[in-house]
Amino acid sequence: MHHRTSRRTLLTATAATAVAAVTGTGLAPGAVAAQRSPSSGQHHAAATTKRLRRIISGMTLEEKVGQLFVMRVYGHSATDPDQADIDANLAEIGVRTAAEMIGKYHVGGIIYFAWAHNTRDPHQIADLSNGIQRAGLAGPTPLPLLVSTDQEHGIVCRVGEPATLMPGAMALGAGGSRSDARRAGQIAGAELAAIGINQNYAPDADVNVNPANPVIGVRSFGSDPQSVAGLVAAQVKGYQSSNIASTAKHFPGHGDTSTDSHTGLPVITHTREQWAELDKPPFRAAIAAGIDSIMTAHIVVPALDPAGDPATLSHPILTGILRQELGYDGVVVTDALGMEGVRTKYGDDRVPVLALKAGVDQLLNPPSLDVSWNAVLEAVKGGEISEARIDESILRILRLKAKLGLFDHPFVSHSGVDRTVGTRSHLAAADRIAERTTTLLANDGAVLPLSRRSHRNLLVVGADPASPSGTTGPPTTTLATAFGELGFTATALSTGTAPAKAKIDEAVAAAQGKDAVVVATYNVSATSSQRTLVSALAATGIPVITVAIRNPYDVAQLAGTGFAANLATYSWTDVELRAAARVIAGRAEPRGTLPVPVQRADDPARVLHPVGYGLRY
Repeated sequence: MHHRTSRRTLLTATAATAVAAVTGTGLAPGAVAAQRSPSSGQHHAAATTKRLRRIISGMTLEEKVGQLFVMRVYGHSATDPDQADIDANLAEIGVRTAAEMIGKYHVGGIIYFAWAHNTRDPHQIADLSNGIQRAGLAGPTPLPLLVSTDQEHGIVCRVGEPATLMPGAMALGAGGSRSDARRAGQIAGAELAAIGINQNYAPDADVNVNPANPVIGVRSFGSDPQSVAGLVAAQVKGYQSSNIASTAKHFPGHGDTSTDSHTGLPVITHTREQWAELDKPPFRAAIAAGIDSIMTAHIVVPALDPAGDPATLSHPILTGILRQELGYDGVVVTDALGMEGVRTKYGDDRVPVLALKAGVDQLLNPPSLDVSWNAVLEAVKGGEISEARIDESILRILRLKAKLGLFDHPFVSHSGVDRTVGTRSHLAAADRIAERTTTLLANDGAVLPLSRRSHRNLLVVGADPASPSGTTGPPTTTLATAFGELGFTATALSTGTAPAKAKIDEAVAAAQGKDAVVVATYNVSATSSQRTLVSALAATGIPVITVAIRNPYDVAQLAGTGFAANLATYSWTDVELRAAARVIAGRAEPRGTLPVPVQRADDPARVLHPVGYGLRY
């Protein structure tokens, strides 16, 4: 451990010395992160800018172009990944390791994914982050990296247990507490910072006004622009109080779409006035809260730019509206450049160039780094983009790195991980916050709360979607275990999202002799056999409690099936499911209220449950 500490101290000192040599000052730019009195703020910012400009003036064009990219890389280690990950890196990037990629392309950032095997456990992630920073500081111009991930919590999560998993956005919307949203961000941010992740692509600032939205849904705080704005601002303050960059997404607003921008190019038909009323408030609130970065959306909004280009490539939207109208001068990062929405109209060599011309700073995860990197390099060499233009973006990126203290303290420690990640107090806070989000939408005959005296013997059936982080669930087992800990006898039977007749018959047989059945439902549609399952179980006469573990709209689709009670959890991670079990068992009050309206299934023009609806005991 002493060796580790001395090595880290040495590396940090080396980094500071190297950067000081570049800047020609006795201070690393990270020194700018120290607290100063407000009166010295402007002078301090000017001094920082001067130092950073000096760094930029010493960079080669290749180094400058690299700073604009944030790239995926396979492996749990920056220098010694598994052979399968080396093979994947060679196939997709033409390098063996993260360190080689940083050395060759001088990338300014790396994004972590679970599927890229970056996020096994907190100590491993910390070591990976340190290896990435060492590689950045070994370059001709020693620069730390922004390490990013999509840790929205709820249904989008890359770092799992033993890290603390918080309720996601729509659950926090149901809780309606800005202090809970801020606390969730602060805890989540502290744990990310401890493992060396310093830029989080959260919170989602989209206003989900379309129940059929296939890509946002419960990732949004809700359908009311002012409520969403308040919760977005709270989360931004929470994350950034833990010294990580927060990212509001997806500008100019992805909440009213029926197309998934991963697979197509959505068109948002809002008028300019509707956009200002519905989509703009959360982004304006994020900017007022001091947001460090904003992510673009691969969506067409004809009222904001009639050219038909996705917002990611739109100068009127990114420079005209975001920079000039909203006055935002922080970092703008694209959504992933491998998504179909941004590739529909232009080739992979044109997309990054057009994004920079539109006003973007960071180019996220292009399909081919080599193609995109060389395209930008050639665009600058050929005069299509001026070097002064990319210097503007690099200054914003380096300012953010300086603000986060990365020039001074780029490394993290195992002791810091142990002090911060998944601590008892963090886990307890997550449980308390989740309890305040669980929403009771139906309770016929006051079957809930269940009494252990009259309803001790339970069957838990339903959908078992894969864990967002790969570390929790499956939901039916998690619920059954939670009921067992609350003094019930509970059996789990996974029936899936589309149970066949044989599986439904098995569930009905398993229900015999039980006092109640809990069914975890997942995005029920009019034709879903999940409806048949609920009907068949209800026909036995045993009380059926349905728990919507993703979209809260299930309650409308299940009308007429005979269920006795319905709850919404907005996500299927363990923290939400345990809270639902406590509510069902009467150990906690249902306190959540709907942050979106639920329309009737038989007449979508009519509302079944309005925003703010939620039953109590």
